[in-house]
Amino acid sequence: MALTGRLGLLALVVAFVPLLVPSGAVLLGLWGLLLLGVVIDLCLAGNVRKLRFHREGDTRVRLGETAKAALIVENTGGRRVKAILRDAWQPSAGVSPRRTRINIPAGERRRIDQTFTPTRRGDRKAVTVVVRSVGPLGLAARQLSRSAPRTLRVLPAFPSRRHLPSRLARLRELTGLQATMIRGQGTEFDSLREYVVGDDVRSIDWRATARRGDVVVRTWRPERDRRLYLVLDTGRTSAGRLGDIPRLDCSMDAALLLAALASRAGDRVDLLAYDRTVRARCENASRTGLLSEMVEAMAPLEPALVESDAAGMVSAVMSRVRRRSLIVLLTELNPAAFEEGLLPLLPGLTARHLVLIAAVSDPAVDEMAAARGDIAAVYDAAAAERARADRRRLTAELRSFGVEVVDAPPDRIAPALADAYLALKAAGRL
Repeated sequence: MALTGRLGLLALVVAFVPLLVPSGAVLLGLWGLLLLGVVIDLCLAGNVRKLRFHREGDTRVRLGETAKAALIVENTGGRRVKAILRDAWQPSAGVSPRRTRINIPAGERRRIDQTFTPTRRGDRKAVTVVVRSVGPLGLAARQLSRSAPRTLRVLPAFPSRRHLPSRLARLRELTGLQATMIRGQGTEFDSLREYVVGDDVRSIDWRATARRGDVVVRTWRPERDRRLYLVLDTGRTSAGRLGDIPRLDCSMDAALLLAALASRAGDRVDLLAYDRTVRARCENASRTGLLSEMVEAMAPLEPALVESDAAGMVSAVMSRVRRRSLIVLLTELNPAAFEEGLLPLLPGLTARHLVLIAAVSDPAVDEMAAARGDIAAVYDAAAAERARADRRRLTAELRSFGVEVVDAPPDRIAPALADAYLALKAAGRL
């Protein structure tokens, strides 16, 4: 049961009646009328307890896109139900409409079409459905709150996919699938062909030359079927927001572009999300199903507000990756966290694998460093310059261990990481 504002207003008027008509009988009569009106409304209002709810429609949507679904309301009672329905979801689900007037005759059902435009990645859940049926006098209503479970999984946005065609074109040049042939790329044997002026004499295959009676050279291609192991740091540093985007989402976007590119190159890609324990894994996925499995694994991830366990992360990687691979760690270049955690462990990791660290820099730091408006801005600029100097020092120290470092702002981190991968492949380091 619910009481309306009209009843409250009338009760306030009745409370002032004794000032005008000082009679107890009149006052009791008015209160009796109000009570009678409440009873009439409750008797004549639709029986909301006889309503049944069903859901259908999309269960997955990419962040930034719109999903369509429907709430089916069925009246199993013997009377018409006129009511206001509120479908309560988590605010970031972006459901529309939130409130709907329904008029359902007995034994019939109505379909309420809904659209969802989520503002956050992850699992967005329906909380409850609230239905209020007001009586004809507008004094009281029957109200029901009932659970109608539904989960909408919001997948990572992957805005960097627009960079994929240009990187695939460069990859095709490396592998020789286009007319542009680049001699000397890669260390994996491809085929034999006749010698032409300008070929490297070290590529001559003397046995094949002797068999054919003509000079024959070997051609090479960049290595295939190499392994990339992507490690997402989901610790406290991944919770920082760069504008309106969490650092973790920027790292996910870069990981997706790299995975799409590497799978097209014939390499094997695995994913591990870690802070103090394994948060998500995507291993041994087929090349056709890699991206879909990765986005499913990434979608529910949220940053953990704890310091990442670097020793546990390295141990998890070393136990899963036996053969030499490219380990791509997507984290933040935080000098304090690195010096106490990952830095002492790098020699053991780089001895067995090629390590690439990708970090998303904060554009606000560059803006602070350029500001000179007043005294406060000058102090901010000094602090920003100190932070950038510490970051450069850490980058140089990491490179002294043989680690490749990619440090770029949110809008450049994904293509920069893809370019670093292509450079390693072109140099034959994979």
